[in-house]
Amino acid sequence: MNPKQLAGEKAVEFVKEGMTVGLGTGSTAYFSVKKIGELVQNGLRIKAVCTSQATHDLAVSLGIPIIKMRDAGHIDLTIDGADEVDPEGHGIKGRWGALLFEKIVAVNSEKNIWVVDESKIVKKLGKFPLPVEVIPFGHRQVLDHFVRLGFNPVLRIDEDKEFQTDSGNYIIHLHLGVIEDPLQLDRTIKQIPGVVEHGLFPGIVNKVIVANDNNIRILEFR
Repeated sequence: MNPKQLAGEKAVEFVKEGMTVGLGTGSTAYFSVKKIGELVQNGLRIKAVCTSQATHDLAVSLGIPIIKMRDAGHIDLTIDGADEVDPEGHGIKGRWGALLFEKIVAVNSEKNIWVVDESKIVKKLGKFPLPVEVIPFGHRQVLDHFVRLGFNPVLRIDEDKEFQTDSGNYIIHLHLGVIEDPLQLDRTIKQIPGVVEHGLFPGIVNKVIVANDNNIRILEFR
């Protein structure tokens, strides 16, 4: 079993009968969703909120009962992946372009678990490009603003055209190298008109399940 599957399936141990569960997006969260689907087939009763259309389609195919975010009310637990996690539990997410829905679900969840392989644990965030979701109108001006800030922005292109999120927005990747102060960067980016959300997730996660080829460890935060 590969590390992503180990971490993804371990997180499902925290899912209990009757919960409303947020289902994350990405290659590690995929294994969590698959495992939850197995448990549902064996009688587990839960409701789930999905963070992307891709996750929704997977969950439906597995027979997991899905509710819309507007009907969710209380979300007990969300399981999702992460692209980087630092020692304070700050993270970068959004490799798959689902960062807006992921953050809405996460901040409305009582508990958040991230599932990662060992390579995602870093001393400081920033080597992984930080995704920023922007509206199409004025996105070139947002790009220019990021250039002036020295953030090395690159518009995400998919098959020779602008990549679009499930909300129809664009993604700009910021190649920062090192993020010294995630909280300050959070504030700076959100002040720019045209920015919808970014992939910095500071102070949100409660547990990070980290797997490698040999073992699993759990990091506890907050």
